[in-house]
Amino acid sequence: MAIKNFKIEKDADGIALVTFDMPGKPMNVLSADSIADLEAVIEETTKDETIKGVVITSGKDAFCAGADLTMLQHGAKDYQDQIKAHGLEAANKAFMEQSSRASRLFRRIETCGKPWAAAINGLALGGGFELTLGCHYRVAAEKAAAGLPEIKVGLFPGAGGTQRVPRLMGTPEALQMLLKGDQIPAPKAKAMNLVHDVAPQGEIVARAKAWIKNGGKAIAPWDDPKFKAPSGKVFSATGMMIWPAANALYRKETYDNYPAARAILKCVFEGLQLPMDLALKVEARYFSNVLRSKEAAAMIRSLFISMGELNKGARRPANEPKTSIKKVGVIGAGFMGAGVAYVSANAGLDVVLIDRDQAAADKGKAHSDALMSARVKKGRATEEKKAELLARIKPSADYNDLKGCDLVIEAVFEDRAVKAEATKKVQAVLGADVVFASNTSTLPITSLASEAAKPENFIGIHFFSPVDKMMLVEIIMGEKTGPKALATAIDYVRIIKKTPIVVNDTRGFYANRCVGRYLAEGHLMLMEGVPPAMIENVARMAGMPVGPLSLNDEVALDLSWRVVQATKKDLGAQAVDPAQEKLIKTMVVDKERFGRKNGKGFYDYPEGGKKKLWAGLADLQDKKLDPDTISIEELKQRFLAVQAVEAARTMAEGVVTDPREADVGSILGFGFAPYTGGTISYIDGMGAKAFVELCDRLAAKYGDRFAPPAQLREMAKKGESFYGKFGAAAKAA
Repeated sequence: MAIKNFKIEKDADGIALVTFDMPGKPMNVLSADSIADLEAVIEETTKDETIKGVVITSGKDAFCAGADLTMLQHGAKDYQDQIKAHGLEAANKAFMEQSSRASRLFRRIETCGKPWAAAINGLALGGGFELTLGCHYRVAAEKAAAGLPEIKVGLFPGAGGTQRVPRLMGTPEALQMLLKGDQIPAPKAKAMNLVHDVAPQGEIVARAKAWIKNGGKAIAPWDDPKFKAPSGKVFSATGMMIWPAANALYRKETYDNYPAARAILKCVFEGLQLPMDLALKVEARYFSNVLRSKEAAAMIRSLFISMGELNKGARRPANEPKTSIKKVGVIGAGFMGAGVAYVSANAGLDVVLIDRDQAAADKGKAHSDALMSARVKKGRATEEKKAELLARIKPSADYNDLKGCDLVIEAVFEDRAVKAEATKKVQAVLGADVVFASNTSTLPITSLASEAAKPENFIGIHFFSPVDKMMLVEIIMGEKTGPKALATAIDYVRIIKKTPIVVNDTRGFYANRCVGRYLAEGHLMLMEGVPPAMIENVARMAGMPVGPLSLNDEVALDLSWRVVQATKKDLGAQAVDPAQEKLIKTMVVDKERFGRKNGKGFYDYPEGGKKKLWAGLADLQDKKLDPDTISIEELKQRFLAVQAVEAARTMAEGVVTDPREADVGSILGFGFAPYTGGTISYIDGMGAKAFVELCDRLAAKYGDRFAPPAQLREMAKKGESFYGKFGAAAKAA
């Protein structure tokens, strides 16, 4: 068999240098083809008696990005076909055999009888790092990094990672690494005993070869009969201090929503009591089960495949020529505008930051200074990088400094007149052909575009706060927005390395409509008499990152009050629930509790202390429900269903046209329970029929906010799913 993805070169000392270099690919991945090739490499190097040892490295900038998740996704789908064709028992056996192929391969390296050393020249993630863990020695380049990020897509390291890592470091540290999935820089990886040596890029292969020449042994530590795990035996005094705490922490952080996290604990706990070969079999069984779970399927689709497609510009107009964005104008140097300036400059763009006067503009630039200073202090940036970034930002009060800008983003106060004035001032300097974007979070783009000389060049680019941390950007199409503006906006969002979703113009767009429902549900539960602490805790149990009351404090309660008033003005009094209006009015108007920004909202924020729920909330409740009579499951369903049904409405209205964007946008934009795969996957995972039945039960009890749209009812009757109905068409577009 011809080996395509690896090159073997034998030197005079009998050491084979195996270079992983997949043709036509920007990064190496573990695919069906590359795994088959690696099997052939192991076979060849093991049988060749003239080969004394093997060094494996990469021909690309990174070592290996891990397993090809599309391969795993297809494997899980094929499993269902195997059940129909051969029965459950045969399908289970075949699936586990296939899903553990890489694990068996890496164990073959470990036990082949010849020393293998990994020269890790760059990023080694997931299965790529597990490949190096199967080697007997690891040398990493100074700028390399390693990690096992599978937990972030609903999986866990199933090619030996849960067994080798806890045998290299203490159990608490190993569990933290496996459950967090962070990338670890090479020097830290060495300190954690994950790699043996760190060297300059040009020396790693030579050092790996030197280890072999100097008598490197072809035996892993755990295959030595005298091996003892760093934390000792599971059933010991030390073990009894580790495992109850680990289980408690797991419950606190995940609320048992993530099968992969649960499987990690089980794999490590059970595996550490067994010899390696049996431990790997335990891991393989858990991995095959998790890989078949609906949580893994949903998370792989949304957080890897769909997000990857959107990041590559899936919604970009195909016929629009590539834009050349070098210089960006930002109007408004407040918190949002300053954040936009920072992420733009951080991506290498020149930025002109405009505000009403020089002092305000300078204050906006100081935000970037503070962010970079914090990075320097943490060792994540240098003073030189900080100086370079700040040099790219020009604060000014003079609109004439915008000359030469390829894109202008307005981030001024949420007022039509203020935004209209900014639009006219920019066009007076740059003309009507420049693409002009508004960072509005509430005002319809179509109406704002009416102030532009060419509405086709006007678009919405809605950032989320804080801009430097939030990865989602909503791109809003007005009724007259043209393909040039859309292409420019998507190109810009890709330059700043954020994920774009494209939505059509409507009140609140997509994310704010859904998260607004989440906040309102918390308000209404409070007025029903549900204890505030229960509201907050159950929301997190449902999978939300923070409770609705805490989130509202961060957003600001006075903003919620303005939204309530604007909604009544635009849509009529019937558009606002009177109980919610009463609560927000009392908090903002009567009690002057605006949220975190003035130190008092649904929570109190004592200076130097931890926030705590405001005791006065109990006085705002007309009645108080006995917690023992409240259904926790129903509260969880309310929190998720009220957001998901709103997402279904946006699909029915054509606000969102691609289920990928609804799902990715819901997770990145407002933290919708990631284990579900997002708002639309939550519905598809339950099934349209079951979801409609749930919504009807909730609507009968709590009101029309749960009523499903007619389109969803029709889908339920026909047995359709969103991805089945819209997925293929969205990808074709």
